Amino acid sequence: MLIDLRSFGVTGKDAQASLGRSNITCNKNGIPFDNESPMITSGIRLGTPACTTRGFRTNEFKLIADLIYKVVDGLSKNKEDNSKIEKEVQKEIIQLCASFPLSLIHISEPTRLRRISYAVF
Repeated sequence: MLIDLRSFGVTGKDAQASLGRSNITCNKNGIPFDNESPMITSGIRLGTPACTTRGFRTNEFKLIADLIYKVVDGLSKNKEDNSKIEKEVQKEIIQLCASFPLSLIHISEPTRLRRISYAVF
């Protein structure tokens, strides 16, 4: 998904950094007719594989969208220091991920499989 940040007055580079500090991974990305350089950009790109792998459903995706909005909106209002909002969102992301731990299959012997669950933050 590509998000145009121009209405927020935030660059893709700044949004990527702020969201990253909030434990939300995205990439700065150019948008159609972008006036910013490819190193700055006016947009971000978001993917869903990490979320669907955890088993997130509609409600979790709505929460993530709200958290992304909260970070980007906070950044638009305070470009110098968005750390308060970043820390709040980071806590919510950690709680969300803890509720949906990753499951991996660990092969300890060729004939035996053991399932291990853990959360990655």
